[in-house]
Amino acid sequence: MTARRVVVAGAIVADRRLLLAQRGYPAEVDGLWELPGGKAELGESPESALRRELREELGVEVRVGTALRESVALRHDLVLVALRAYIEDGSPRAVEHRALRWVDADELRSLHAEGSLVPADTAWVPELLVDLARRPGPS
Repeated sequence: MTARRVVVAGAIVADRRLLLAQRGYPAEVDGLWELPGGKAELGESPESALRRELREELGVEVRVGTALRESVALRHDLVLVALRAYIEDGSPRAVEHRALRWVDADELRSLHAEGSLVPADTAWVPELLVDLARRPGPS
């Protein structure tokens, strides 16, 4: 049996807004919005992978929080997990994406309804909407 490789996604919420990144490739997701992240290297923990990926993709340092409940099977050997992340240093910039966008709950609902989210990330919309509705507090 082949071990599943992990792909991590960062759910960065600040001031009741979620950071989304717009894909430029591959063709089937070109122009769609996603939680930023990428593949964990062999032997790398999901937390370490997310810190590395967000540093490379957004130019920020983050503190990694709890995982969202759902995981998404991308292929038989690849699973996508999302972790909450909190920016500790830097301002996000689109290094590997077309654009970045901070969205509130209504905008996230709209993007989901119009099919503008990467399909794999839609599993987290209900939980992210709960996170966006929470009052800001100590993290």
